[in-house]
Amino acid sequence: MSDPRLLLVRGELAAAGLEGLWPAQRYRPTTSMRVTAPTTSMRSSPDLAAEQTSQLLFGETFEVLLEENGYAFGQSERDGYVGFIQTDALSLGRGDPGLRVCALRTFAFSEPSIKSRPIGAYSLNALVTPTDTEGRFVKAADSGWFIVDHLEKIGEFDDEPVAVAERFVGAPYLWGGADSLGLDCSGLVQQAMRACGRACPRDSDQQQALGAPVADQQSLQRGDLIFWKGHVGFIAGPNRLLHANAHHMAVAIEALDEAIRRIEAAGSGPPIAFRRPVV
Repeated sequence: MSDPRLLLVRGELAAAGLEGLWPAQRYRPTTSMRVTAPTTSMRSSPDLAAEQTSQLLFGETFEVLLEENGYAFGQSERDGYVGFIQTDALSLGRGDPGLRVCALRTFAFSEPSIKSRPIGAYSLNALVTPTDTEGRFVKAADSGWFIVDHLEKIGEFDDEPVAVAERFVGAPYLWGGADSLGLDCSGLVQQAMRACGRACPRDSDQQQALGAPVADQQSLQRGDLIFWKGHVGFIAGPNRLLHANAHHMAVAIEALDEAIRRIEAAGSGPPIAFRRPVV
């Protein structure tokens, strides 16, 4: 309850749901808003120059507590993360998303034609509320027409998180990023887990609670997670590490033993935890 990343409190004001759980002078109900931009930054303060702490994808719900300097302060419904999002990237939600983008990235179109004006790009795990269909296209609330083959029903998921993560290889590294055009280490893990229908917190220290512990490095197998202080990656196979990292400035696969030596030499120390996500 005391983790500020998950606590919807701003000064003397707190979300109504925290009454009796967190001391505040005032409590206010939140307003459910929907992300209408393909992707939008969550920032640490209501300033374009502030640190990007995460991103929300199209269709995600954001519980807004207050507005300040053109930003909404609120909480992501999907992972509980708290921060500031520009208000022009949000609107009141209309209906419940019934579809999820299952392609790594895709476009919507202004008309049900691939020759019409493209909108996007939209990334894996964006949420779509369908309003109409025509041929191979699905019309989305607050957007355009998506190719139906790039969408799946909510509840239909991939099977293996590490296989999803492999689809991101080559995507650029971006601090706080969570989409296919740029993401960080924990963002990669979160999106890969979500694509398989598994809840996953945002930051690597929070992700250390996932699954069950693995005894040692020699016991690691494909799909396991390896953690350093402030960093996380997937085991992609024997002596293979898959991670979004600032050394390659990309999602990359490399030899695990070499990565361990490099990361320790850079001052981050040896691995601190090994986890096996529950299947």
